[in-house]
Amino acid sequence: MNAHKRLEIFQRLREVNPKPTTELEYATPFQLLIAVILSAQATDVGVNKATRKLYPLAGTAAAILTLGEEKLRDYISTIGLFNAKAKNVIATCRILVEEYAGEVPRTREALEALPGVGRKTANVVLNTAFGEPTIAVDTHIFRVANRTGLAPGKTVRAVEDKLDKLVPAEFKLDAHHWLILHGRYVCKARKPDCPQCVIRDLCEYKRKTVEAIDRR
Repeated sequence: MNAHKRLEIFQRLREVNPKPTTELEYATPFQLLIAVILSAQATDVGVNKATRKLYPLAGTAAAILTLGEEKLRDYISTIGLFNAKAKNVIATCRILVEEYAGEVPRTREALEALPGVGRKTANVVLNTAFGEPTIAVDTHIFRVANRTGLAPGKTVRAVEDKLDKLVPAEFKLDAHHWLILHGRYVCKARKPDCPQCVIRDLCEYKRKTVEAIDRR
């Protein structure tokens, strides 16, 4: 994969989706943070169903603390690992109220110090809430980066570092969203939809490229 191909890939992804964003529903940086914590090993659809009921009642750190862990569990019980997530959310809300006046900190170090927040979650919040050109590598981005040859790596961090180095600057702010959506809806794990892929001729996964050509 060379620089020309990478440039063309992102130009095409931008053409079909000029203003990509997360599919998680939120109104404030705090609500985005909690939604991302809840989304670990869960779908955005499932998280949105829960937060649509939770946020009108408790949409701030102070309000969730007042709600309490037991009642919070009731709201998020349809989400995987909800017991552990409820504990983390309550602990995070307590820190935000006591140390940050209920606001979400804007540094990676402070974010990663919050319970339930790792590097990926911090990257999502920094990018989507605060406009930082970070790239949060989830399973979709990891697959797309390796399958296409865009930024192959054996670990999530290796892929992140390569993308940070190789994605053209003008696309870096939105690259995270383009790649997630591409992996979620086109370059799917079990059956990639190569015939509908806008970058199939640039993709270096030879077997899929051949299949796409054969099926046209």
